Amino acid sequence: MTDGTGRPLAFVLSPGNVADITVAPDLLRLAPPSRIFLGDQGYDARFLRELAASRGARVVIPNHPTRRNPHPFDPEAYKARNAIEPMFCRIKDFRRIATRYDRLARNFASAVALVAAITWWT
Repeated sequence: MTDGTGRPLAFVLSPGNVADITVAPDLLRLAPPSRIFLGDQGYDARFLRELAASRGARVVIPNHPTRRNPHPFDPEAYKARNAIEPMFCRIKDFRRIATRYDRLARNFASAVALVAAITWWT
């Protein structure tokens, strides 16, 4: 799968009762190397920061309020994350995705890929 410009994309379908940060390392390994790694406070973990940095990415994640030793944070670079959030909102406009009617993970993943292609096209 590519983003339309020829750059490859990756996604991992995780169970609904699993935190995203538990599958983030798998997704990071599947994705091509990038210059910047953007994430919200939920991704503020040492192991994930180190993995992204080892792949050559500059890590831009706001510090979790409970973090004792804060990392440097670039709020200007974090604004680029705004391009991602509306995409998830648009995908959830499709009832089949928002309510997850599919019983099989492969069917749900296919529906997400189809809806992503439709939203990119329109």
